[in-house]
Amino acid sequence: MITCPHCSHPNPVTAESCTACLRPLPVLTCCPNCGAAAEVRARFCGQCGFKLQMVVDLPDAFPMSAQALIPMLSDDGCSTAMPTLNLAAPRSDRFSFKPLAPPKRAELLHVQTKTLLQLPIRSVIHLGKPNDRVPPDVDVSGFPNTEIVSRIHAALRVEGEAYYVEDVGSANGTYINSSPLNVGAKHRLVPGDRISLGKGDKVTFIFQPST
Repeated sequence: MITCPHCSHPNPVTAESCTACLRPLPVLTCCPNCGAAAEVRARFCGQCGFKLQMVVDLPDAFPMSAQALIPMLSDDGCSTAMPTLNLAAPRSDRFSFKPLAPPKRAELLHVQTKTLLQLPIRSVIHLGKPNDRVPPDVDVSGFPNTEIVSRIHAALRVEGEAYYVEDVGSANGTYINSSPLNVGAKHRLVPGDRISLGKGDKVTFIFQPST
């Protein structure tokens, strides 16, 4: 099943566009580390945090020479073209890596106990309880009523300066401002959002920037 990121409608895995809102659906692949579904454009697996790909700005890294295209023959005898690389260019011109903007620091306020949790600087931050598969970066086992929280419950994904939350297959669900979040669907967090792990608003956190 592919959950539409625009309207949260579930679609069959063979669908290319949402059957409800008709918008294009993300293309999924499998994480080579844990086998979980992930978008082909994702840099990290939302389940285990495995680095899926390294993005390089090819036009900056490999500038074209004045002789832009050289005819080549493919295996089937068809004429193709391959761009040539300007290897005579200085090293600083051939390779240009653009660093991502560092994420802004954020924290979670546990509503029931007024406990403030500083979020670590990571691309994927797992919320749950101790387990042998994906140890949580935010361990909620010490808070009241956490029997409703799965050991692998939810994940915060950091993309640039933005934080997203997604449910990674919990038993009792993840709720954003009292609305259920479909498994695999991402919600971009804004200051003041309420994240409830499980039903009944018993384990609730407020997302906010660090002071």
